[in-house]
Amino acid sequence: MSSNPAASDLSDAIGPHLPYLRRYARALTGSQTSGDAYAVATLEAILADDTVFDRDLSPKVALFRVFHSIWHSSGAPADGTETGMRATAQKRLEKLTPGSREALLLSTIEDFTVSELSQIMDTDATEVAELVQTAFSEMEDAISGKILIIEDEAIIAMDLEALVTEIGHRVTGVARTHAGAVTLGKSDAPDLILADIQLADNSSCIEAVQELLRELGDRPVIFITAFPERLLTGERPEPAFLITKPYSERQVRTAVSQAMFFSSTEVLNV
Repeated sequence: MSSNPAASDLSDAIGPHLPYLRRYARALTGSQTSGDAYAVATLEAILADDTVFDRDLSPKVALFRVFHSIWHSSGAPADGTETGMRATAQKRLEKLTPGSREALLLSTIEDFTVSELSQIMDTDATEVAELVQTAFSEMEDAISGKILIIEDEAIIAMDLEALVTEIGHRVTGVARTHAGAVTLGKSDAPDLILADIQLADNSSCIEAVQELLRELGDRPVIFITAFPERLLTGERPEPAFLITKPYSERQVRTAVSQAMFFSSTEVLNV
């Protein structure tokens, strides 16, 4: 730890928000590797010149503002090496209204207000609101498919099923256990898996998802957990899409549309 008081204060201000910056960066890029690279670039920019971190803003807003500046200045480029689903996703991304996806993720997954979005994206509130609505429309219209829900709480499972059905997807089934998830997944292969981390039989849903992906091949996955900070450590591979309990309807809609659109397949290794 730095002996410089100012550096220590900056570290204390930024530290609690890093897991959420990484979550946003991964969702934005569709990749843990790419997302973490942007997060690291953000920290390096602040270390090189701490005046870019606006102390008049809340620490989280200031941190995300630096990230967004780097993301915007880089042009959010693809490196041209994508294949398969990632290549398809990049083609879809080219058709989105610039800035709309960022505004949507910041407002729903990270729960920033319109005022905070304006500060992060350096634009006015009216434009931010329009970008969010545009993203919802464009992403939900882009693709629909079959979804397997793995959730042991009946009320939550019913809620998730209603939400994803409402935005045009078909639920192939709801599983409560590892074995049930694998059986359902094999009987009607889903296009996306929406899964709680912990199941009724005390097994990890991560293992069930890994087994399904080995059997069925690549497909997007969204994990749900009440303790996201336990997964957002950077110490092992992590899911690109993660919803925190208690979740909102908009968070589920965004994550499902985003995951289906971007076709992210990264899961945890246990």
